[in-house]
Amino acid sequence: MSTDSAADLRIGTIGLDTSHSVAFAKLLNDPTAPAHISGGRIVAAVKTFSPDMPASAERVEGFAATMVKDFGVALVPSIEELCGMVDVVCIESLDGRAHLEQARRVFAAKNPVFIDKPIAGTLRDVIEIFRLAREAGVPVFSSSAYRFHESLAAVRRADVGEVRSAISYGPAYLDPDHPDLFFYGVHPVEALYTVLGRGCDSVVRSHTADSDVVTGTWSGGRLGVLHGLRTKAISHKVIVFGSTGFAEQQPTGDPLSRFGALGAAQSSGGR
Repeated sequence: MSTDSAADLRIGTIGLDTSHSVAFAKLLNDPTAPAHISGGRIVAAVKTFSPDMPASAERVEGFAATMVKDFGVALVPSIEELCGMVDVVCIESLDGRAHLEQARRVFAAKNPVFIDKPIAGTLRDVIEIFRLAREAGVPVFSSSAYRFHESLAAVRRADVGEVRSAISYGPAYLDPDHPDLFFYGVHPVEALYTVLGRGCDSVVRSHTADSDVVTGTWSGGRLGVLHGLRTKAISHKVIVFGSTGFAEQQPTGDPLSRFGALGAAQSSGGR
């Protein structure tokens, strides 16, 4: 199903216990895919997973088989061997607790790396990942794919005058091995940063079993309000309020496209 080109960026995947690995392989390796991204393809992967995380251990074999059969990805036994075969690496492991040690081994090989969400299992690990990347001089990139949805980009481009506040809501399911919003709440959180930028100075949070409401105060008195929801299936949405009007994200069925794997090679730092 995949095509080879001497110009293709060779991409390696660590972690085959998530649907993201298969989704990225389809985007990159399948030229018939509607959102196909040319210029790079996944050529090899390490089948890592977490035995104590059922969502990881119970799905890895199926995803690994799909990567091999449908997308021609070679399975290799170690991260070190993988790094020697590829130009860039995507850390896709479902379990953020594994990401620090996986990233440490990639940095040692000097491969640029994209780390899928959650970037790590603790804030301490996040800080250490970026410290190691700086020390090794290796580009590292992590993000929610939601940032790159065209419908969210349209809200960001909307002419509402000076942006004064924003609301973002979406699923924020919890995982017992990851703190608070790390595991799934990262998506609506990053949406706020997409429209408000850096500079959140303080946060106030209210928490119940079904939801989180987090209000952040940004520089210049701007406000961002997150509604992280854990009820029945719910979509993501962002509303931006400005000095002359407001803009509301419209549902468009955006694919998780133009994201991540190639950006890891193009990124100049860990933002």
